[in-house]
Amino acid sequence: MDNNDGSKIQMLKEEGVLNPKAWQVKDELFKEYDFFDPQDLLQVKYEMIRRVRKDRWPVAKASKLYGFSRPSFYQAQKEFNRKGILGLIPRQRGPKRAHKLSDEVMKFVEQAILEDSTLRAPNICSLLEKRFDLKVHPRSIERALAERGKKKR
Repeated sequence: MDNNDGSKIQMLKEEGVLNPKAWQVKDELFKEYDFFDPQDLLQVKYEMIRRVRKDRWPVAKASKLYGFSRPSFYQAQKEFNRKGILGLIPRQRGPKRAHKLSDEVMKFVEQAILEDSTLRAPNICSLLEKRFDLKVHPRSIERALAERGKKKR
């Protein structure tokens, strides 16, 4: 595929592997040869790791020329060692939804607000810790209440 092909860029974007920092890739391979595409995040990460392993580049040099921090390099290397090329595919980290604020917890929160309309998120956090032994950030409560308000409309 041609590097300037809009369909390739669209496909990379849909697959979540479009390099948002393609302009930071400074390795000569990506400038000299059409095969190397700085917009292909998997290829960029793989080549960065390869430069360190096979070409014996220092991590600092490879990271800089590929537009990554050194910690990002080590994370990519770790995932590559664990899963191979699939480890280089970005994935969403952390919880995918508000898992602490179950229906039972949110019913308790709504009931507490009905009983005392002056309650604010920090106070609700204290109540949840006492009642459910649950530590929640005040902003999480605000977001959950806003989301539930949208659903009731």
